[in-house]
This record gives sequence, structure tokens and C-alpha cells, in this order.
Amino acid sequence: MGLSEMLLLVAAGLAAGTVNAVAGGGSLITFPALIAVGLPPVPANVSNSIAVCPGYLASVVGSRADLPERRRLLRLLPGTVLGTAAGGALLLSTPERAFELVVPFLVLGATAVLAFQDQLRRLVGHPRDLGPRRRGLSVQLMVVLGAVYGGYFGAALGVMLIAGLALVLDETLARVSAIKNVLSAVVGLTTTAVFAAFGPVDWTAVALVAPATIGGGYGGAWLVRRLPPTVLKSVIVVFGTAIGLLLLYRALS
Repeated sequence: MGLSEMLLLVAAGLAAGTVNAVAGGGSLITFPALIAVGLPPVPANVSNSIAVCPGYLASVVGSRADLPERRRLLRLLPGTVLGTAAGGALLLSTPERAFELVVPFLVLGATAVLAFQDQLRRLVGHPRDLGPRRRGLSVQLMVVLGAVYGGYFGAALGVMLIAGLALVLDETLARVSAIKNVLSAVVGLTTTAVFAAFGPVDWTAVALVAPATIGGGYGGAWLVRRLPPTVLKSVIVVFGTAIGLLLLYRALS
């Protein structure tokens, strides 16, 4: 790997860490970069999942002031781990092409959920109007579905988590984003364990991208806390739409 390729991966890691903290979807920066330096798609996907994990952890540190009480977070972790493990096993055992065709519609659908959150809440009910049991089950379902997706592909994981959680949680978008950072970090740690043991990881690429995502992740979390909720929501919706259309174009080309 030449110097220019190494610099490309470092720059991609910085950008991805920032984007993941703000809106999610940073993997769509690092994944093409790994492909560009010569990795085949599956090793690039596996290596990318491991490489962006430190950025998720940095985002958690940067957004810790917006996190809810620890007990609420701990309830979400078992479903996150199990869903991620299931998604990782699915990646390693099924053809990648089939999911490539589904992913764009999942991303666009999640973005639409966030964009039309208020209208959907009028249809399904506001979280504060739901009973504790129904609200808890709804949150767990959103977490598990997001984790399965994150374990399989991971790109736009943040967009999907924010869209789902914002629909079932009566919280500010900054707090939802902070919860998203914790769940993304758990997804990242779980995929690291699964893929390090069973996946075709390129550790040289990981060593270049991973440290760069730390600075980007911390800086992105700092930015989220200073953006007005309407601006933050608009950024996520625009970015999620762009990601979905890009994935659709790649899947059909």
C-alpha cells in the first residue's frame, strides 16, 4: 500500500467519524475508500465494520452529557448484541448481492420515517400516550432491527437508529442521537468480535482507518450538541436520502 493510499484511508476515517456522530452513514465514505485501495467487497465490508468502531466509542464520550440514566441504556444492550451477532452471521453465510438490493430501500424508508415523524406519531400514537409495556417493546423492536442491519451492512446505521428511536421515544433529538451513539458502539464492538474471529479482515487497513475515526467521532458529537433540533433533523434527512439514492444507484448499476 502506497503513501497516497494510506493518506486516503486516514482522510476517509476522519470524515467517517464525524459523519457517524452527526447523522450516521460514515461507512459510505470508508467502504468505497477500502475498495479503492484494492480490497474485495466482503473483506472491505468486514474491515470497515471493525475500523469505524473506535469512532463510535469516541462519539459516546463526546455525547455523554446527553445520555439518559444508565439503567435505561443497559436494558437495550442484550437486544443490540443478539441482533448484531445475527446480522454478522447472516453476512458471512448468505450472498451479499441480495441484501445490496434491499439496503437502499431500508435506508430511504428509515429517512422517510424521520422526516415524517410527526405525521406518523399521529397515526401510531405519541410515545407518551403509549403504555409502559407497549413503549418498552416498541423500543426493543427498533433496537433489534437496527442491530441486525448494523451487523450485516452497517452503512447508515445511525440514520436507521435515529429514525426508529425518535418514533418511539419521547426525547430530544440530541438525546436520541446520544443513545444512537451508544448502540452503534455496541454494534461496533460485537461486529469486531464476530469478524475478528471468523471474517476476512485486512488489519493493515483497519490500523489506518480506526485511529482517524476517533478524532472525527469526538468532533462530530461536539457538533451535534450545538446544532438546533430542526437543523440536526434536516441534516440527517438530507444525508440519509443521499445515502439511500447512492446505494440504490450502486445496486442497480
